[in-house]
Amino acid sequence: MGVKLQPEKNSPIFRELQFRNLTLKNRILRSSISGRIDNYNGSGTPARVNFEKRFARGGVGAIISSHAPIRIDSRVLPNYATIDTDKRIPFWREVGERVHEADGCKFILQLSMSGRQQDIGGIENQKNRDLRLRPLSATGKGDFFNGLPCNAMSLAEIRDAIQDFGRAAERVVAAGLDGIELHSSNGYLFNEFLSSAINDRQDDYGGSLENRYRFLGDVVKEIRNHVGRDIFLSVKLSVIENDNAMVPWPFHYLYPRGNELNESVQIAQWAERDTADAIHVSTGSAFPHPHNPAGPFPLDMAWKTYQSAIASGQHTFRNYLLMRYPWLRWLVKLSWARTQHFLDRKGDAIPQMVEGINAPAAAQVKKHVGIPVICTGGFQTADGILRVLQSGSCDAVSIARPLLANPDLPMLLKEGWPGPKDPPCSYCNKCLLNVLEHPLGCYDERRFSRFGNQSYERMLAEVMEVFADKTDQGWL
Repeated sequence: MGVKLQPEKNSPIFRELQFRNLTLKNRILRSSISGRIDNYNGSGTPARVNFEKRFARGGVGAIISSHAPIRIDSRVLPNYATIDTDKRIPFWREVGERVHEADGCKFILQLSMSGRQQDIGGIENQKNRDLRLRPLSATGKGDFFNGLPCNAMSLAEIRDAIQDFGRAAERVVAAGLDGIELHSSNGYLFNEFLSSAINDRQDDYGGSLENRYRFLGDVVKEIRNHVGRDIFLSVKLSVIENDNAMVPWPFHYLYPRGNELNESVQIAQWAERDTADAIHVSTGSAFPHPHNPAGPFPLDMAWKTYQSAIASGQHTFRNYLLMRYPWLRWLVKLSWARTQHFLDRKGDAIPQMVEGINAPAAAQVKKHVGIPVICTGGFQTADGILRVLQSGSCDAVSIARPLLANPDLPMLLKEGWPGPKDPPCSYCNKCLLNVLEHPLGCYDERRFSRFGNQSYERMLAEVMEVFADKTDQGWL
């Protein structure tokens, strides 16, 4: 991309970022991403170690892990490494040590409970006709799109979950990792409590914004009770939910939008008061969501992997049929694209409109908190990152899809390149649709067209690369 420039030694991108209890070597974090590359029981694999090492060597200042379930029955998908037992500590210690070897890159573990957004429940949740085994949520209502079933948590179950987060935080410290992020965005359990569109409780954890915040606030306090103030703790928030984004026109007017930016600013202030060290800004009350990740919904691929989720929800078989047959796909496309102003006439993402898409919202949060703000949103050029840092919209950026396409992007930017040397991320979202069944990687074959009739094979070789290296398995 473009011509190599002279390295900017004093570029804001590569200045240290000082949190209260953590220092990063630059302002680029790898956002939470990963595919199904671990063991079914939640134990980790060498592929996970290799996956994280690849980004650390590429020059990011810190890596935020994939969602690490604190309980096996509350995972989003099987084959993700968990933090639900002390047996997992040696594995996460290994991951952290290998990441640290790459010029001091930091490793932050994202603690998670799925809530109702449990795409594939796993064998532990297969008796889903038994209400007791449905995933726990702030509500007993399924979501609009998939109709994923759930049970509203009792007060006792809320207390148990709070304590489980505290115990998980102890494991993070025992593993020697650099920090914790709470997966409190994008439709998962914390977001379900925070959301005015989802949370329909009538007790102390529902109703007013203060009550809806209570679960997140209680978890932050519990973590501090277990591990103190020395461990870095970030709270990731969907600051604009747009919960009705997938509802077809004109019926979306009948559904609530969920939390607006002013409410999320207040939540961020409360999180800071309760000792959060950073706010990580995202959008959308579900995952995937038309605004997260921004870009098209590749339906020609979606039905091939979505079949894995057919049994997961009330509407999933309907959705599969809508994706499976070309003459029905326009219905899903219409719903997905209704709120997306960043697609061109062909339905492809417009890169200049996607990069930094969340920066205006992040800027509003930053005006009202005293702790650093991290912003996600398709960043992959020096100009795009510099623009949001120099404008004061945020203190750092987090990157997911563009780093899947070009893991060495931070190193190239530091050397003076304006962006990736290889084809940039097109925001096509094929990585997103593959994750239900396959390892996470860039599945945009167009990026490998320079290899001619070997483009597909070269694409797969890159995806499968994490399985190739030999890794010390003493932690198994």
